Amino acid sequence: MRSLDGLDPEQQAAVLAPRGPVCVLAGAGTGKTRTITRRIAHLVGEGHVRGDQVLAVTFTARAAGEMRGRLRSLGLSGSGNAVQAMTFHAAAMRQLRYFWPQAVGSSRWELLDNKFPVVSRAARRAGLDTSTETLRDLSSEIEWAKASLIGVDDYVTEVGKRRRETPFPAEKVAAVYAGYEAAKVSPDGDQLLDFDDLLLVTAGILGDNAALAEVFRDRYRCFVVDEYQDVTPAQQSLLDAWLGNRDDLTVVGDANQTIYTFTGASPRYLLDFTRRFPEAHLVRLERDYRSTPQVVSLANRAIGAARGRVAGTRLALVGQRPPGPEPEFAEYDDEPAEAAAVAKRIKRLLEQGVPASEIAILYRVNAQAQAHEDALTAAGIAYQVRGGEAFFQRAEIRQAMRALQSAAGRDDLPADADLPTLVRAVLVPLGLTDSEPAGTQAKQRWESLRALVTLTEDLVVDVPELTLPGLVDELSARAQARHPPTVQGVTLSSLHAAKGLEWDAVFLAGVTDGSLPINQAINGSDEDVEEERRLFYVGITRARGILHISWALARAEGGRKSRRRSRFLIGLVPDDSPASRIAEPTKPGRRPRCRVCGKQLIGKTPSLLGRCEDCPSDLDEELLVALKEWRRTQAAEQKVPAFVVFSDNTLIAIAEQKPSDVAGLVAIPGIGAKKLDQYGEMVLGLVADTVR
Repeated sequence: MRSLDGLDPEQQAAVLAPRGPVCVLAGAGTGKTRTITRRIAHLVGEGHVRGDQVLAVTFTARAAGEMRGRLRSLGLSGSGNAVQAMTFHAAAMRQLRYFWPQAVGSSRWELLDNKFPVVSRAARRAGLDTSTETLRDLSSEIEWAKASLIGVDDYVTEVGKRRRETPFPAEKVAAVYAGYEAAKVSPDGDQLLDFDDLLLVTAGILGDNAALAEVFRDRYRCFVVDEYQDVTPAQQSLLDAWLGNRDDLTVVGDANQTIYTFTGASPRYLLDFTRRFPEAHLVRLERDYRSTPQVVSLANRAIGAARGRVAGTRLALVGQRPPGPEPEFAEYDDEPAEAAAVAKRIKRLLEQGVPASEIAILYRVNAQAQAHEDALTAAGIAYQVRGGEAFFQRAEIRQAMRALQSAAGRDDLPADADLPTLVRAVLVPLGLTDSEPAGTQAKQRWESLRALVTLTEDLVVDVPELTLPGLVDELSARAQARHPPTVQGVTLSSLHAAKGLEWDAVFLAGVTDGSLPINQAINGSDEDVEEERRLFYVGITRARGILHISWALARAEGGRKSRRRSRFLIGLVPDDSPASRIAEPTKPGRRPRCRVCGKQLIGKTPSLLGRCEDCPSDLDEELLVALKEWRRTQAAEQKVPAFVVFSDNTLIAIAEQKPSDVAGLVAIPGIGAKKLDQYGEMVLGLVADTVR
C-alpha cells in the first residue's frame, strides 16, 4: 500500500486508524505532515471519502502550501481528488463569499485588510493618541478579544478575570473596541469585515441557518486540523460549525509546543479531545527524524522539568539520526562579547562548508538582534532578519536617527554634555521612558530606543571624545552597511517566528532570566513561566545537529554583571562545560588607580591612560606612529572613520603601557571582547615588533 511506504509503526497506526475521531500527538521532527497527508491519501484511496470532500486546515499559508505540495505528490490534485488545504481564514473567506447572499440578502460585505484607519478614529474619540504603536496595540487587543470570543460588553470583566495586562485602561480599550465595531456597519446595512470576522460570521451563518449548514456538510465530510494546540476559541467555534454532530476529524498537535496563548490560542481543545470523543484513536509520534540524539536528549530534559496539565502530555522523543556533537553552553561577560563569539563560530562553520542559509541565531525579543547584527556585519557575514526588521530599518530607529541629526545641528547644546545623557533626552519624546511601558508595540519601541542608548554607551567607551555629530555619522555609516542586496544569509529570528522552521546549526542566544523567561512571565503566573519553557523547548528543537546555547552577564560592554543564566538551564549545563570568558572587569564601586603614583583615577582620559594626566608618561613615540599608521590602514579598508577602530587616547595608552599579552591589552579601558577579537592579534604583534 503506497500510503504506508517508508512510515514507522506509529505513523502507520495514524494512517490506518478508522474513519472517525483521531488525535495524533506529534513531537518536533516526528514527520507529522507526512503522516497526515498519507492518512488523507489512505482514506481517499480506500474509498472512505472523495478527495474533494476533505478539508485540511492549518495556521500559516506556508504550511498550507507545503501540505498541498505533499498531497499533489500523492496524486490528490485531479478532478474529484483535489483535497482543499488552506488556513482557517482562507477557508472561511471562500465559504462566506458563497453563503453571504443566501444568508444575509442584498447587503454587501467587504474585507477590511487594514484596520488602522478605523481603529484610529475610534481611538481619537476615546481620547487616546493615534501613534502607530498605539494603533498596533489596540488592534492586537481587539484581535485577541475576538479570537477569544469576548464581545465588547464583556471585555472589561474578562480581562480582569484573566488578569490580562492591557496596553491602556480596560475601559478605554473597550470604548475603542465598541467604536471600531460600530464604524464597520454602514447605515444601509453594508459591512466591513476584518479577518477575525471571517471566522465569526461564517460560524454564525452555519450555526443559525440549518439549510445552509446542510449544504456545507454535504460538500465536506472529512476534516484534518494541523497544529491543533494553537487553535483559538473562534477557530474552534468555526470547526464545530463545520462538523455539526459528526466526528470525522483528525487533529495533530503537541501541547508542549503551545507558545501563542497571548493571541488567544489554547491547548485545551487538544488536551480535551479524548474527553469530547471518548472513542477517539490516540497515536503518539515520538521518533524524531530531524535532530541528532544529542539535541533530542537535551530537548527531552528541558521539557521534562515542565509542570502543569500541559506537561502531562509531553512526548519522550527518540532521536533517529546518527550521533552528532554535544550541545555547547557558553557564558560571556556581556552581549557584545556573546555576539562576537557567536559570529566567530559561525564564520568557522561557513569555512567548513555549512551553508549560511542553514545557520540561525534565535532570541526571545527582536531588540536582542542588534548586537548580533553588529557582530555579523563586522565579520562580513551576510544575514537576513525573520519576523522583524533589521535594527536600523525599524521605524522607531529611523525616527530616532532623524531626531539625533536634528539635535546635532543645534548650536545651543552644552559642549561638555555627557553623550549618552544627551541621547536619552532626545529620545524621551519618542517613547524612551524610565520604566518599561505596557503594550506589546510600546515595549518593542522602548526596547529599540533603549538599545540605541546602549549602543551609544558602548561607542563612548571606545571613543571617549565622541560628539553628537560624530555619533550621527557613525550611526548613518552603520545603517548604510545594513542595506546590501538581498542575499541568502544567516537567519536572525525571534523564537516565535522560528516555529515550524529548522536549521543545521542553531545558536540560541541571550538565555538569561528576564529574557527567557521574559520579565513579564516571571512577574506573572506559573503558567506564564511554563509557556516560556515551551518556547525554550521549541528553540532547542529547531536544531538538526549543531546547537550552541549562550548567555551574557551584562548588557553593555564592560557593564555591571547583574544577570544570571536562565532557570531553564538548571540541570542542563554540564559541570565541565567551558565558559567563554575574557577578563574580569573592574568591580563596581572600585575606581582604577594610577599606575605611576597609585592615586584613584577620576575622569575618562586618566582612566583610559591608566595614569594621572600630570604624572610622567613613558610614551613610545615610535610605537604610537606605527599604531596610527596601522589604524589609518584599517579605517581605509573598512571605510569607517579612524576613531571607530581606536581613539587617539586608546592608541596613546597602548603606546605607553606596551601590553605583551591579552591580559595586558584588555586591561586598557575601551578594549573589550569585540575589539580584542577583531584587532587583538594585530595590535600585540605590532607592539612586539616595535618594542623589541
